[in-house]
Amino acid sequence: MTSDVSASSAASATPSSPEYRERLVPGPGLFIALLLIVPAVALVFTPINAPFAIPMGVIVFMIACVTMLLLAPTVRVSGNTLIAGHASIPVNQLGDIELLGSEALRAAIGPGLDARSFLMVRGWIHRGLRIVNIDPADPAPYWIITTRHPKKLADAIVAARG
Repeated sequence: MTSDVSASSAASATPSSPEYRERLVPGPGLFIALLLIVPAVALVFTPINAPFAIPMGVIVFMIACVTMLLLAPTVRVSGNTLIAGHASIPVNQLGDIELLGSEALRAAIGPGLDARSFLMVRGWIHRGLRIVNIDPADPAPYWIITTRHPKKLADAIVAARG
């Protein structure tokens, strides 16, 4: 039995298997907006220690940027599994895939949202996918995932199924 598991994992790791990976990092606009941290922190630290006010602002800005980068989730199709952040589902448990533009995404996560659905939505990404979940044991009727490349992700899921 052990040899079957290692053989199947080796087969799924071959270069011919469909692969997709995207890290949902914020765009440059958010990092530019984060620059407002520098004068805010400097204003707070000036009465305490004026020479260190601006360096402290820069340090806090850098910590915020690194934190945003490190905490950005990853969406990937690896072997026969869709992994979105910490959640994963076998692609054979997924049904129809709908590409969502900005307006469709807004409607899908707004008034059209089923509260039981799985969401991995980042506010700085305005496109995504709605993927029907056909697993009868899973209470989530569908997954909504934001991605900068919805067509590539959909193609990778379809390729991993077949």
